[in-house]
Amino acid sequence: MNSPYVNKENDSVSNDVVWHNSTVTHDDRIKQKNQKPVVLWFTGLSGSGKSTVANAVESKLLSLGKHSYLLDGDNVRHGLNKDLGFSDNDRIENIRRIGEVAKLFVDAGSIVLTAFISPFIVDRIQVRELLADGQFLEVFIDTPLAVCEQRDPKGLYKKARAGEIKHFTGIDSEYQAPINPDIHVATANYSIDQCAEQIVSALINKEYI
Repeated sequence: MNSPYVNKENDSVSNDVVWHNSTVTHDDRIKQKNQKPVVLWFTGLSGSGKSTVANAVESKLLSLGKHSYLLDGDNVRHGLNKDLGFSDNDRIENIRRIGEVAKLFVDAGSIVLTAFISPFIVDRIQVRELLADGQFLEVFIDTPLAVCEQRDPKGLYKKARAGEIKHFTGIDSEYQAPINPDIHVATANYSIDQCAEQIVSALINKEYI
């Protein structure tokens, strides 16, 4: 059945759909959680350690009594974005949807950790622009391609090199590294715990927690 709230000429949202403000405000949620909500946008190549480091950061935040939630790239593709593939257009839509979800978590007062390759600079900028100033921190998990290929926990690089996977970031699809990330984590010479501690320390120094 067609939704009564969609403009059938261009599939845009109808003018009859209006924004409803909640009785509980964003400031109320911030006070309750005693933290400054923010999106920690982890970006890096496949196998760079985004999910592993993000999980370690979330564990440290939990131990500090902070409210956080991790949105993992693979997990989201099992549900919200299971209709999307890995073409450039689908990657763009994948990131757009995650940006909107992350924005909701920030409105709820949470610290959001997102672990996605998000290979294109323009898409990461668009997510930043969805949020208020100070609510988006780009975290570059900077791991050399050779190290990522050596790790290759899912065997994806091997398949990409063999031509079994098309549009694979770093092989036949471009990865645009952050030019000036808010937090730069060079993983090659540090443990997971040290990388996570660097990020938590940055949150403390920037007075998010």
